[in-house]
Amino acid sequence: MRYLNRKWTLLTVLILSFALLTGCSTTGKIDPESGLWDRYLVYPLSQLLDYFYDLFGTYGVSILIVTFLVRLLILPLSIKQQRSMQEMQVIQPKIQKLRTKYKKDQQKQQQEMMKLYKEHNVNPMSGCLPMVVQIPIFIAFYQAIQFDPQIAKSTFLYLQLGKPDPYLIFPLLAAFTTYIQMIAQGSANTSQTRILIWIMPIMIFIIGYNLPSALALYWVYGNIFTILQYMIFSRKKVGKATA
Repeated sequence: MRYLNRKWTLLTVLILSFALLTGCSTTGKIDPESGLWDRYLVYPLSQLLDYFYDLFGTYGVSILIVTFLVRLLILPLSIKQQRSMQEMQVIQPKIQKLRTKYKKDQQKQQQEMMKLYKEHNVNPMSGCLPMVVQIPIFIAFYQAIQFDPQIAKSTFLYLQLGKPDPYLIFPLLAAFTTYIQMIAQGSANTSQTRILIWIMPIMIFIIGYNLPSALALYWVYGNIFTILQYMIFSRKKVGKATA
């Protein structure tokens, strides 16, 4: 199915991006004059992390606040994703009927599904937008942590933020909260996204296992924010429906 092919393409891009991260040098410095990437992503993130560290005295809290700000920035995309996935759940019976009816004619099946999506104002690819947006942010976070000696050498709880979690607690939490987040999104209710419920947590665990623990911390914070967002938004929608 074309939708799944696009989804797998985006996942491949995500995996390759993270693979690139693991091969990045751990020496260097953040120079806002070295290019647009450092000037508009890495340097501002590093400055924000340092600023909130100066206020609260711990990068654990600083990462929490910066994560919250990043998630607020992409909140419109996340809400659009949630609405689209909820609408996808509503039209699942119609999608199944189309698959059965045009089982032997894939081209016709795709055409009818596109009509169905348009009729219900659904974009099946909108669920990928927050993921795509977060790729450069995540890479910038990695470089801000690795190239800022103060962050890399700082500790939070038992973690040294510039090194992987020695007990794998936060990579496991990142994987678990990713799973809960995808359940909250309703990924288990659509055949197009059901497989991602297992793939994404495993991938996040592998990332958290290899990369600095600050990134696993960032992912846990972000997942909790998204889970709360879905709970609040869904509750409001149920309230309107029953009013």
